[in-house]
Amino acid sequence: MESGYVTTPFGRRPMSLGMLASQQLAETIEPGMKRNKWKLFRAICEARPALGVTDRALTVLDALLTFYPDDEISEEKGLIVFPSNAQLSLRARGMTPATLRRHLAVLVESGLILRKDSPNGKRYARRDRAGAIGEAFGFSIAPLLARAAEIESLAAQTVADRELLRATRERLTVCRRDISKLISVALDEAIPGDWETFTMMFRALVARLPRVATTESLAPLLDEMVLLRDEAVNLLERHVKRQKTDANESQIERHKQNSNPNSTYELEPSFDTKQGEKAATINEGMAEPPDERRVRPPMPSAGTGNKTSGAADPESGPSLKSFPLGLVLQACPQILDYGPGGAIGNWRDLMSAAVIVRSMLGVSPSAYEEACLGMGPENAATVIACILEKGGHINSPGGYLRDLTRRTERGEFAIGPMLMALVRASGPTARHVG
Repeated sequence: MESGYVTTPFGRRPMSLGMLASQQLAETIEPGMKRNKWKLFRAICEARPALGVTDRALTVLDALLTFYPDDEISEEKGLIVFPSNAQLSLRARGMTPATLRRHLAVLVESGLILRKDSPNGKRYARRDRAGAIGEAFGFSIAPLLARAAEIESLAAQTVADRELLRATRERLTVCRRDISKLISVALDEAIPGDWETFTMMFRALVARLPRVATTESLAPLLDEMVLLRDEAVNLLERHVKRQKTDANESQIERHKQNSNPNSTYELEPSFDTKQGEKAATINEGMAEPPDERRVRPPMPSAGTGNKTSGAADPESGPSLKSFPLGLVLQACPQILDYGPGGAIGNWRDLMSAAVIVRSMLGVSPSAYEEACLGMGPENAATVIACILEKGGHINSPGGYLRDLTRRTERGEFAIGPMLMALVRASGPTARHVG
């Protein structure tokens, strides 16, 4: 700083510790340090939020810099500009004097400029006989040169954050589009899966999007959407793989029918629904018509007889996902009576209650064991709870469970619609079915 000592503002303006700190900082300029004033001003504009200045204050700073005679700021060429308020107002695009004074105060408080007031508060410069400026009173831009490295670093960080936010927004937009269209194609093609739950989860994520987006708020939402998209893609890919496997097997295997008409599903009798409830049960995803559960219809192939795969893809495995225990208990409250102490607090309690209910319903141990292997123990217990809840509509719980197990292995059964139907049925306006 040119003065080499502390200067205080003219008139009623008080001195502050911030002004003192800015003056001390301005005295730490390294010898020979230079910066292009317009590149430095651009960096200030980039780092504006971090510096705590307004866009109108930057307009005044831009006007001040136009009064600096050279493009490069350096101590050798002086660091004081001394325009009158009238000239400064013209270059600040006609800003009124009161507004001009207010934004000059903002620049001083933010530590970007300093006041070097004359004894009478006027801005002027004294020149020697050669015309060189000996001493000037006005505004010092020394803090800009002293904080040049800091300002450039803040500007670079601001640009990086903005680019990261832009990239995060783009990835989120693409992910939202992917999930929406994947769910649409799954519903249009009637692909097996709990797509109703997928839709609810997707809408919940979209509802959490903030109005003012930041990288910190969007990153966790993006991670959850990526996981949801990956799960949807996996279900669709498994369906495509299963279709290819079935098509290949239909070309090389002959259709085999059971020659023993008495050899039906081991110990379980056939099941059916009560009259008047059959169509509703099918619509709710609870069962298929009894005639459809026997043997899958043959698939004709050119040049051969009737052929069918007759088996699910051995590599695909169970495609069911476990639902929250609270949702299961909300849909199937009757299972609570069979839990330890008349309550169910975790999955172990539900599975223990399912064993009791299985025996009570007359489901054979082998049928329940197959369900555990085909669906998973949690899902098998959930299905037992659903069968208990809808027991009045099912004549053969064991045969029904075996049929659901086979449909699960073929990827044709999802627990979600069954639970949603029971949740709706247990509402306050629905009739309770025991």
